[in-house]
Amino acid sequence: MPVTIDDIRAAAARISGRVGRTPFLKSETLSAITGAEVWVKLENLQFTASFKERGAANRLLLLSAEERAAGVIAMSAGNHAQAVAYHAKKLGIAATIVMPRFTPFVKVKRTRYHGATVILEGDSLAEAAAFAHDLAKREGLVFVHPYDDDAVIAGQGTAILEMLEEMPELDCLAIPVGGGGLAAGAAVAARALCPNLEVIGVEVETYPAAAQRLAGQPVKVGGPTVAEGIAVRDVGERPMDILKQHGCDVVLVPEVTIERAIAMLIEVEKTVSEGAGAAGLAALLFHPERFRGKRVGLMVSGGNIDTRTLANVLMRGFARDGRLLNLEVDIADQPGALAQVTRIVAECGGNIVEVQHQRLFGAFSVKSAEVELLIEVEDEGHGDRLIAALQQASLPVRKAAVSEATRPILSAT
Repeated sequence: MPVTIDDIRAAAARISGRVGRTPFLKSETLSAITGAEVWVKLENLQFTASFKERGAANRLLLLSAEERAAGVIAMSAGNHAQAVAYHAKKLGIAATIVMPRFTPFVKVKRTRYHGATVILEGDSLAEAAAFAHDLAKREGLVFVHPYDDDAVIAGQGTAILEMLEEMPELDCLAIPVGGGGLAAGAAVAARALCPNLEVIGVEVETYPAAAQRLAGQPVKVGGPTVAEGIAVRDVGERPMDILKQHGCDVVLVPEVTIERAIAMLIEVEKTVSEGAGAAGLAALLFHPERFRGKRVGLMVSGGNIDTRTLANVLMRGFARDGRLLNLEVDIADQPGALAQVTRIVAECGGNIVEVQHQRLFGAFSVKSAEVELLIEVEDEGHGDRLIAALQQASLPVRKAAVSEATRPILSAT
């Protein structure tokens, strides 16, 4: 095996004092929602908000004096970039980070904050990686790979080491898979310490590279996703070898379930995760029978989600849960008509978030107008009562439909 439990233990000793030991807590509410006994490792409490610090720190600490003097280069869409930049600065190593042009502004800004030279290059991770490798050769820099590196894999495995030290009775781990470094580290630690512990990788449906390779299929991935941290074109060769040798399985989750997991972590656990970091919880929500009744270890990571993206996720979640109504109401084009609508909404306890008043395009007559209302309500039943009140006032009402693909997955009992 390229990575052993001794490598992980050595990494844990090496990074001790440089990387935080984060809490690993049982979530009573998530357990009630999913039917599993859910334990959550809060890696978003690391200084750069990600487990990526573990692998980056371990890799940098293993550099020779000559390599440190030469400087390092890394390619990443965010978390690995910040981790390398932060620990390179702490060690006095010059760092260059190549990031794809689509990288969220917040991650670019925070990587620069840690003192690294940031280069935005390429429209994909693959193009950014090719540029970084070429620059490393031209300038004699040490390339710090985000996942296809034994030292990085061993470093990521230290998180699982901590989880199993605190809760060795876990039945399975649900681990996000992008390049596979974390999943590989988890597989090594699990096999050595708890041979019956199942490691289940989680991928978003549009980037199923590990699942496809394990099934002997050609890799076909692509498309927009809120889980950009695991939107990787292919799995690393080292991690893939480890996953195969340990017989790890991979499950897929749809985009909307990852959105729901992000919102659930905020509302239930009061903790922020980016899409990739919420993939483990998404697996429990989308595959409940796979995990029900088991003690499951999850990891929340990547609190660097773009705030605009986070706002969109939360608002879409409100709509899916029936807490945000989008109504179109036909009214007479005369004084007091709009006031009648807003009065009924207020009497029903609804909160109007937005109003659009259209006379030219949506109205069925020149003597009428169409009002589009975005209304916050308590729940779906509250919204139904509000709609009924408008209809009782002889106001034609149309409710914007919520796609069945975006309906709630589970609800607490």
